[in-house]
Amino acid sequence: MKRINNSVIALSLFIGIANANAQEKKTLSLDEAVQLGIQNSKNLKIDAAKIEEATADLLEAKNRQLPELKVSGSYMYLPIKPNIDIKLPGVSGAGGPEVHQVLYGSANLSVPIYSGGRIKYGIQSAKYLVEASKLSTENDKIAIAYNVAQAYNNLFKANQSIKVFEENLAASQKRDETFLKMENNGLIARNDRLKANLQTSNIELQLLEAKNNYNIANINMDLLLGLPENTEIEVDQNYIDEGSDVKLVDYYVNEARENRKDLQALAQQRKAAELGTKAAKAENLPSIAFTGGYVAADIPKFLTVYNAVNVGVGISYNLSNIWKENSSMKQSQAREKQLAATDELLNDNIKLEVNREYQNTDYSKKRIAVFEKSAEQANENYRITKNKYDNGLATMTELLDADAAQIAANVGVINAKADAALAYRKLLQTTGTLTIK
Repeated sequence: MKRINNSVIALSLFIGIANANAQEKKTLSLDEAVQLGIQNSKNLKIDAAKIEEATADLLEAKNRQLPELKVSGSYMYLPIKPNIDIKLPGVSGAGGPEVHQVLYGSANLSVPIYSGGRIKYGIQSAKYLVEASKLSTENDKIAIAYNVAQAYNNLFKANQSIKVFEENLAASQKRDETFLKMENNGLIARNDRLKANLQTSNIELQLLEAKNNYNIANINMDLLLGLPENTEIEVDQNYIDEGSDVKLVDYYVNEARENRKDLQALAQQRKAAELGTKAAKAENLPSIAFTGGYVAADIPKFLTVYNAVNVGVGISYNLSNIWKENSSMKQSQAREKQLAATDELLNDNIKLEVNREYQNTDYSKKRIAVFEKSAEQANENYRITKNKYDNGLATMTELLDADAAQIAANVGVINAKADAALAYRKLLQTTGTLTIK
């Protein structure tokens, strides 16, 4: 029997060690978590691909200003003897050589000289769109930084709640032991002791819920940061001291106008649209290009041509533009109007967002003071109620109610501070100034 017990103990120790090794712990500050979140963001990988696409469009636009050089060659076999009738005076094709092969080669060069500005506008427009893509990426980085901060905040709150409930559970369990002895000595009724046990069970349930919330928050953080799902993240609570100095709301509105990346990206898109309209107008103008070419041909036993070089200037104009409406220009003008309206809407939304988050930040800071006062009152109330109970002047129900209120107030203080720090970060996000270290 002793041997079996030893085996069970050894197995339990092995499982405990295995679980400890399986759960990797990693301490991260909020700034470190934000960096990891940005490095492993799948949204930013999509943004990077969009920047590559916009850069490729810019390269394509630049290529239009470079010379075009085309080389072609042909070889043809003629199985049936062709009829050759030469119309030159004094020359007769009768009885001429049999022609069964034709070799032909040419090289053509075209250098654009004037295209009505279509090439120039295309290059400038593509540059603006590349810049717009980069600014959109920066805006997404700021959004990711806030999302990570929000997840980090949830993890911190869950962890702090666990600590508070564990402390109160230990105190409640110790109180249960005391009440059991008092019941055995006839000092309290069984019903009072059972009320205390029920309070302990309620704290245990709250602790289980807090641990469940913590596990969910931890998995969410692991996924956001690109860490293995079994990584347990230990947070640094120093971040809750952020946002102690909040300026006037007008300051943040002006900061948003100057720093919002989505607003700057939209400005680049509007510039590109303006150039698109100019390029569309240029479609009604002719194109002029320098041209050059080289031709060589060989028809065995009949004709050989070498060094047939030609140079000149070519002009092209689509006469159908005279009676056709320029649909490209109308589309581009409509795009300009759409972006102008979007700009007005975005500016209104920015004002609303900044003012809303400013009010939320102010509200969150005021909540801290209220919760701290509430916790001070709850702690003092519990102390007084405990003294009354010890002297037979308060009931068990009053004591347990005071204890529950004390727990709720202490958890409320922690959550209020964490929420205030997060609200301040949200305010910075709406202004485009949330720093990414």
